[in-house]
Amino acid sequence: MIKLVLLDVDGTLTDGGIYRGNNGEDIKKFNVKDGYTIVNAQKVGIEFGIITGKVSQLVKNRAEELKIKYLYQNVADKVIILNEIMQKEKLSAEEIAYIGDDYNDLKIMKNVGLSGAPKDAAEEVLKIADFISTKNGGEGAVRDFVEFIMKKDGKLEKFFDNIK
Repeated sequence: MIKLVLLDVDGTLTDGGIYRGNNGEDIKKFNVKDGYTIVNAQKVGIEFGIITGKVSQLVKNRAEELKIKYLYQNVADKVIILNEIMQKEKLSAEEIAYIGDDYNDLKIMKNVGLSGAPKDAAEEVLKIADFISTKNGGEGAVRDFVEFIMKKDGKLEKFFDNIK
């Protein structure tokens, strides 16, 4: 049973685009359906974390808004963070899922119990993913993955019962 879902950001929670405002500020597009599912999946006992290679105030704000338990930014080796979380929370790899889209996600995907990828992920990522969404990154792929997990673990009905 999956107790923790770890998320990549660019290309997974977002479409991977780099958007710049007139004043040089970064802008990211997050999918409201992904966020809605993350918030409500927490009510059925699934925790969430973000592990990303970049640093962004936008990501910090989004993580806080969704009440995501873990946020790690500026991470070069995501497996180090995975091991830290497993030790801290006394979780096994089989209790953790990860969704990512690019080469820097390959190593962590091989070290969790369940791995997922958006439809438009890198070919090497698609080859090893246990679950491939029908949606692209930033377009509901995270929702697809979390719903798959809840269905597999018998939590989907409870999830829908909790929706207000």
